[in-house]
Amino acid sequence: MEQDVLIVLTFWAHVIAAPYTKVEESFNLHAIHDIIFYGVSPEALQHYDHVEFPGAVPRSFIGSLLLAYITKPLVYTLGSLDLLTSKFDVQILLRLVLATVNAIGISLLRRATRRRFSDLEGALFTLLTMSQYHLPFWIGRTLPNMFAIFPVNVAFFLLFDRTLGRKGSRNSLVAAIGLLVFASVVLRAELAMLLGPLAFQLLATGKVACLRLLLIGFTFSVICVGATVLVDSYFWNTWPIWPELQSVLFNVVEGKSVDWGVSPFHSYLSSHLPKMLMGSLPLAVFAWLADYRVRQLLLSSLLFIGLISFIGHKEWRFIIYTVPLFNIAAARGASLLMTSPRSWPVKFVFRAGVVGLVLLNAVATIAFTVASRANYAGGEALSYVNKILDSESNVHIHIDNLAAQTGASLFLHINAPPSLSPFLPSPASPWIYDKTENATNFSSFTHILHEDKYTPAWTTSTLDFINRTELMLSPNPLLVQDMNHHLEILQGEGEIWNVVAAVKGLSGWKRSVSHYTLPVPVLDVRLWILEKLNREAAASLLTDQAEQDQDVDLGGL
Repeated sequence: MEQDVLIVLTFWAHVIAAPYTKVEESFNLHAIHDIIFYGVSPEALQHYDHVEFPGAVPRSFIGSLLLAYITKPLVYTLGSLDLLTSKFDVQILLRLVLATVNAIGISLLRRATRRRFSDLEGALFTLLTMSQYHLPFWIGRTLPNMFAIFPVNVAFFLLFDRTLGRKGSRNSLVAAIGLLVFASVVLRAELAMLLGPLAFQLLATGKVACLRLLLIGFTFSVICVGATVLVDSYFWNTWPIWPELQSVLFNVVEGKSVDWGVSPFHSYLSSHLPKMLMGSLPLAVFAWLADYRVRQLLLSSLLFIGLISFIGHKEWRFIIYTVPLFNIAAARGASLLMTSPRSWPVKFVFRAGVVGLVLLNAVATIAFTVASRANYAGGEALSYVNKILDSESNVHIHIDNLAAQTGASLFLHINAPPSLSPFLPSPASPWIYDKTENATNFSSFTHILHEDKYTPAWTTSTLDFINRTELMLSPNPLLVQDMNHHLEILQGEGEIWNVVAAVKGLSGWKRSVSHYTLPVPVLDVRLWILEKLNREAAASLLTDQAEQDQDVDLGGL
């Protein structure tokens, strides 16, 4: 029980450390927002975010519905206790709920590991999982993959949760296949490439007869296809629609996934899997060589990775489902090393090696998590605007593409409808948050979150949270004007914008000294928060600035 609590707390810590979200999470995140705040009536659907921003391919609402209806009672309960102060608190809450649900799946695998091997393997599985970066950091994020990983983990628990030599129950096998079919049909189609090898493995080992397997698979497929077509056709207002089939046709059959990049065939094994497993990788390899049970456990996962490698576009999240199984293997490998019947010096080296790998995992995870917090410039920027203008009215904010993609979610539209009365009432003077893409006319806006595309290099080192430089917005791209041109701008026809703040974000990694040093994160200005000034305010600001500059000059005499 204590280990389960540690797993939950680790996942929660990653949610709290990085509460904002990225564009990959936006569909499900905004679907949950709309379900909670608008409801699911036909009249409510016209307000849903996906109506205006549908994305390249449709996604299923089923995962979002389930998470929304789990979260909503908690919203009302915590709201009645005055523990929720804004819509952004709801975003954090639903992510904590998702992290908790997925922690249950991981904890089930831990218990299965303990039963199949020993308490030591169960404890090592917990340590390895907690010390990694990718799984704990992303498991509370509303990617479809993180919705799918729960039924996958429960399915493997049902297949794996037994002592050595004992056959699994027929009901467990049926439920496991049903969960994998649901995950493949409704949530992530690539899981069919995991289900296929696993089905052949079950057949080859005599766990299930061929006819029975086909009957189970067909029955659950019909049920799941019917469910996703009914539910998603309603929300997308298109009949019929099967989102995951649409995704396969778009990305695989039409080959559109290559537009997001193509990686070599070996990338999953040579790059993505090592990054996700970190110190677990050598331990898992050792266990594969030393224990046939580990080979049985990992066979379907390795075949899945081999099959999905034929698709040119590769991302780590497409194989994230295999990480818990590799961690089980790594826990077994670590246990074999720590309990080796060799001489004391050799045993000490083995144990020190295992401890060292876990510590290296933890250190790297802390570094990656700290750096990753800088990936959400849009969330930081919009939160800052909400804070400094909290008492203002008649605010009209334009959120550009980068801001929308890096955390400026609907849950940060805290001063605009919809609301949840009486816990989160509507503001007296609602703001307007505008996400119009490629906007060219900014005359109606009072504030802009603008990507740092056209800014000269010198500004990245000198303009960090300042109030000194004014910018003119014209039909041309955003231009930074030199201080000597301020009066010229005031006399022109352009609008005058004050830089309220410059928000830095992670732009890459570099080695600070040589190729032999560890890379360090590079932070550059990603977004500008701009405030429109009327001519009187602009003139006053420039006068104050001129007086400050004059004082500085006199002080230097």
